[in-house]
Amino acid sequence: MDQVTVAGVDCGTNSIRLLIAQVDRQGLHPVAPRLMRVIRLGEGVDRNHRFSDQALDRAFEACRLFARQLQEHPVDGLRFVATSATRDADNRESFEEGVRSILGVTPEVISGSQEASLSFLGAVSVLEQRGSDDMPPAPYLVVDLGGGSTELVLGGDGSDLPVDKVKASYSMNIGSVRMTERHLLDDPPTQEQIDQALEDVDGWIDRAFDQVPVAGVGSLIGVSGTVTTMSALALGCKVYDRHAVDGRSIPVDAARRVDDRVLNMSRQERRELKAIHPGRVDVIGGGALIWSRLLERLGRASPSALASGTYVASEHGLLDGLVLDYGRTLLRE
Repeated sequence: MDQVTVAGVDCGTNSIRLLIAQVDRQGLHPVAPRLMRVIRLGEGVDRNHRFSDQALDRAFEACRLFARQLQEHPVDGLRFVATSATRDADNRESFEEGVRSILGVTPEVISGSQEASLSFLGAVSVLEQRGSDDMPPAPYLVVDLGGGSTELVLGGDGSDLPVDKVKASYSMNIGSVRMTERHLLDDPPTQEQIDQALEDVDGWIDRAFDQVPVAGVGSLIGVSGTVTTMSALALGCKVYDRHAVDGRSIPVDAARRVDDRVLNMSRQERRELKAIHPGRVDVIGGGALIWSRLLERLGRASPSALASGTYVASEHGLLDGLVLDYGRTLLRE
């Protein structure tokens, strides 16, 4: 068998995504448009440790949409992974049973380290398709900033360890939804709430930097909806355009300025920025706060990572890594 057609579903705290692609020795090749829905599965999970009935309804509605897409594009296999919110929910069996009844597959609740490895694989696999002259310098630090957790993943340098192999990773229990629900309660948030959130974020970054040796990083790659949305705003996009953002080098100073501006906006002011998906309007400030702080802290801890004054924004992360890894597994079998 030279190729397989597989599907992957990445169900996070804020959004759920489907990718159907052919996988061969050269990589993955999408056969249908990617689908994404903001379902806010993790709404209230940080506080209640349970999925609400409304969140489950939103998730199952998206799964039924995915089922219709899969009927149009038959696959050799489907893998469904769930991340931060599902790890924390006491009633995750209700979620698993619902997904199984709609899609015929049981969600695989992956650990933070598994999530980090798949995100890194997805981000780096796309870089490898560039010409050698267009490759950012290794080693790569991939940051996957989600709704419930944020993964830092460091890869090899291409000498002692291949650039597509993970050297160290750490999953921080902070994300756009979690920070908003935990700290940024007013609209717009107060300075006291922002300061409390920053203290929370700094504690997690301290722990992450103890585990991930960032000092010698060559390039920073940011993935996830928060990072790509803030990158689009930093580039001046009036509406979101994935092709304008994907793979672009984003000026750090411009990104931090727009992060701070969006964090301090009211939700109504954010709604006027059409580059922000409506489903992210109420939580994007929490993500912007995390991303700005990470850029600041990385600039001090690893000057080489941001030596060019830019980072790489990528549309390719966990979902691409999931599909590529699953397809390669089927090919080996």
